[in-house]
Amino acid sequence: MLDPRPFHILSYGTLLGVQLYQSFVSGIISFRALPRPQFSSLQARIFPTYFALQTALPVVVALTASRGEKPLGVSGLLEPESHFKVLLPLATVFVTGLINLTVLRPLTVNTMRERKHQETRDGKRSYDAAPHSKEMIALNKKFGRLHGISSLINLVTIGATVFYGVVLSEKLT
Repeated sequence: MLDPRPFHILSYGTLLGVQLYQSFVSGIISFRALPRPQFSSLQARIFPTYFALQTALPVVVALTASRGEKPLGVSGLLEPESHFKVLLPLATVFVTGLINLTVLRPLTVNTMRERKHQETRDGKRSYDAAPHSKEMIALNKKFGRLHGISSLINLVTIGATVFYGVVLSEKLT
């Protein structure tokens, strides 16, 4: 039987590393360094992969969880002692990643597309100084709300990942 522990540590480390790097390093540097259109284009390319990793990697982490050299397996994940420390944080990461991937990202992309069309109609970019049309104000507000919800969910995802890391560290001897 193949020891799942190296795969568990590597998949967990990849999950946490991707989350921290995208959220607190790459995204911030890109926002500061690039003009807004290029930043938006870059993020539009990064986020599908980022959210897909946030959705897939917790599944890998869960499937490689073990007690010693023996994998927990699905039945072990469903045992009461695994609920709070393993299943809940990893399910939280999976669900929040899935929400960002399948719900919030498409809504945000559609809102950005609508803003682009409104910019053409108004002859003014969405991020130019006020005043803006009523339509652009509504679209900017909708985008801000979606972006804020997605960011909050991302922070919950990171929190759940860190929580699981603390649980994982308790196994170190």
